[in-house]
Order: sequence, then C-alpha cells, then structure tokens
Amino acid sequence: MNTPAKLVTYVAGLAVVFGAALGVGSAVGEVGAPPKATAPSESAGPAGAGHGESTSHGDQNGGQNSATTKPAQAAAQDTPGGLQVSQNGYTLTPLTATIKPGEPTDFAFTVTAPDGRPVTDYQVQHDKKVHFIVVSRDLTTFQHLHPEEGANGVWTVKLTLPEAGVYRAYADIFPTGASALTLGADLFAAGDYAPKALPQVSRTAEVDGYTVTLDGDLTPGKSSKLTLKVSKDGKPVTDLQPYLGAYGHLVALRAGDLAYLHVHPDGEPGDGKTKPGPEITFYAEVPSTGDYRLFLDFQHGGVVRTADFTARAGQAAAPAASPTAAPSASPSASPASDHDSTPHGH
Repeated sequence: MNTPAKLVTYVAGLAVVFGAALGVGSAVGEVGAPPKATAPSESAGPAGAGHGESTSHGDQNGGQNSATTKPAQAAAQDTPGGLQVSQNGYTLTPLTATIKPGEPTDFAFTVTAPDGRPVTDYQVQHDKKVHFIVVSRDLTTFQHLHPEEGANGVWTVKLTLPEAGVYRAYADIFPTGASALTLGADLFAAGDYAPKALPQVSRTAEVDGYTVTLDGDLTPGKSSKLTLKVSKDGKPVTDLQPYLGAYGHLVALRAGDLAYLHVHPDGEPGDGKTKPGPEITFYAEVPSTGDYRLFLDFQHGGVVRTADFTARAGQAAAPAASPTAAPSASPSASPASDHDSTPHGH
C-alpha cells in the first residue's frame, strides 16, 4: 500500500476510536468533572479538623468524626481516680527507690504541675492538704497516712510495707487553681511474694474488740447509701470522735485494677444533726459491677482504727427513660438531620 493510502486508513481508524469514546462518555456522564465544593466544616484533613475533633494520621480520609471522638473524651473524663500516675498535667513522682519489707522508711515524693515544677500550694480537704493511701495489690493491707510538707514541694512520710510484694500508693490532692484529683503509683518491696485471696464478701468486720456492720448495697452508676454501725462489747458506740472532719472516713477500691473512688460522708460534726455514732452514713457511686474493698477509719478513745469489708456491686442502675423522637412526616427526611445523635460527655 502506498503512503497516501496508508494515511487515509489511519485517519479513518482514529475516527472510529474517538467516535466510540464519545459514545461511552455520553453514557456515563462528564469525565473529569471538578469535585463538588465542600464546606469547611465538612472537609477532611487538618484544615477541617476542629471543635475538639482530631486528625488521624493513619486515616487516608482525614480526621475522625465527633461520633468517634466524643465517646472517647467522655470515657477519659469518667475514668476513676488513682489509675494514672499523671492526670491533667499533674504527675506523682516518688523520690524513694528502695523500700525493705517490715522496715520503717522515710518515703518522699513530689507532685509536679503542668509546667514541670513541684506543686507547693494545695487546698485543704478533710483537714489535710494531702491524703496518702497505701494498699497492697491484693487489697489485704491498708494504710491512711498524712505526709509532712517540706521545702520545694517535697512531701515525706514514715512508711512501712509489712511484707514483700507490690503496693499501690495514692496521693489524694487538690492543687490550688486546679481540680481535686487522685494520682496513683506502684511501690515495690523486694522479696518472696505470695498474694492472698480477696477476703470474702461480708457485712461484719471485727477490729480491736469493735464490731462494725454494713447496711446498704452498691449499685453501679447510682449513688448508693451505705450505713456503718459501730458497737463495742455488744453495745452501740455513741461517742465517736471526729476524724478528718467527720465521724468516719471511707475509702472504696475496685478489685482488679484498684480504682480509687471518692466516698462522701452524710453530715459533719457540729452541724446540729449528725450524731457521734453509732451509725456513720456515706454515699458512694461505683462505676461497674464486681467486688470492691471498703476501708472505714473511725476514732474512739483517742485511737484511729480501720474496719474493712468486701462488698459486691450488683446490676447497673437502669438508665433514665428518654422520649422517643417522632418519625418524620417526609419519607426522604433523615432523623439524624433533625436530631443530634452524637453522645455527649459529662
């Protein structure tokens, strides 16, 4: 075939190819159309991440939406105290590295602020700036101590860990200008360690000739009334002495992770209605079902004693009923467009 004939054949072939492509383009729509403009609040990536939402580096589509981040934020806010060595920028730092079992030790620690400096200004809670609680990891030993404040934000306390093993120390504090919080750290006493079983659930505790009975049940997610009654030699004790601004001080710890729970006494000495025994009433709110250890400090005859119990939290409290949204009159309307379904934290 001569050269002019080849050119005519080639041009005819191109016409067939482009004609077919034009037909396909007409069938599927415009090819290479510019993307639809997106409002800033809808755009993916760092430029659109706002209102508490964060961008995930591993997500090719950009940041997480609020339905993902808000439950996580709420969970962080609802975390019980004592599970973290650092919270809200405040950090518990033990300064004593070695503790020998059975030997009194001058234990020192600091709490550093978000700026990295030791905290030196605290609000008083229950008559003290710092409450220092130490328990064995098996929850069979308990100490409620009050450290001495030294220079430059260093606190010291005479501490004896009775046996070898792992212990949890809590600093219950209220730094001025911040919120009250409880920081926790593990302490270690070297040696052979044989953890004990959790004591059985019981409503009666005996200590130094005193009998303390527990009335009330723990219900997860609900404020539960607990009444502890103190007696000695079978007779009610009606002249309890104030201790830490109340006739008793109760600490609750969750078995398993040793979460520290704040328990509030009902009334206080001198308020004209709270009697000095035999009953001491508290309100506690536990976050989950399971076993808890309760430690009651009370003072009588000038001596502080501790009664301990194992209590079990049963079924969670039923959530409050909420009205059901009425169905939209328009079949095409989406319920999510009219009602905010995103969970909100506390």
